[in-house]
Amino acid sequence: MDVIPRSTRGQAMDVLSSQATVPGYKAVLEAAFKLPSFFPMFMTAAGTIRPATVLVLVAGSQAIAIARKLGAQVQAFDVRSAIKEEVMSLGAKFVEVEGAKEDAAAGGYAEEQTDEFKQKQQQAINDHAAKASVIICNAQIPGRKAPLLPPKEAVAAMKPGSVIIDLAASTGGNCELTQDNKTVVEHGVTIIGQSNYPSLMPADASKMFGKNILNFLELLFNEEGEFKLNFDDDIIKETCITHGGEIINERVKSAIQS
Repeated sequence: MDVIPRSTRGQAMDVLSSQATVPGYKAVLEAAFKLPSFFPMFMTAAGTIRPATVLVLVAGSQAIAIARKLGAQVQAFDVRSAIKEEVMSLGAKFVEVEGAKEDAAAGGYAEEQTDEFKQKQQQAINDHAAKASVIICNAQIPGRKAPLLPPKEAVAAMKPGSVIIDLAASTGGNCELTQDNKTVVEHGVTIIGQSNYPSLMPADASKMFGKNILNFLELLFNEEGEFKLNFDDDIIKETCITHGGEIINERVKSAIQS
């Protein structure tokens, strides 16, 4: 299920997208709880409270939407240019770095980037991280270690009391100081390594997962209820790993050969 193409048609059975809804929601709420300041702007007799700045790496629509609803100023980064319009439609600012490598054959997943782009990306992230109250990290590349985004130098530049929630903790973490399944404080910044938020909201996470499976199974059977694989269907073709004794999935084949 984790190789279903990230296409419009595949959304109804895309487990990664449905389960990402949970951490996008829970991570922002936890960050708001841990942050020693308000998310929204307040105009009070005692002065104006400026809103929190939330940086989302990479763009997650649920995290952006919840942070905006709580009144934060939101910035989002993603190497996939197609995400820009979605980010802006949610009221967030898109942090754009030119020169990103994109491949239509990747099925909507992020691609490994060149060293030159990584350097430009790192500088842009460092600049925005220093001004952020909260960073939500969720940059992952299938079959590879999570890319390093906020290094320890960027964490050191953040204001004391800031919060980082690293959703890529189980694959090495996006933040250099993340520890999987642990909460640590470095340079006054709270870093939460949590990759399994769906288990903390099992009722709705399970409902969405079950519906994803059902939608996928409906593709594998014809109207007479017979099991039939139609390899002209892009979803069936991309999700079939082996057939006839051979590996036919290009992503898996590429990972094994490398």
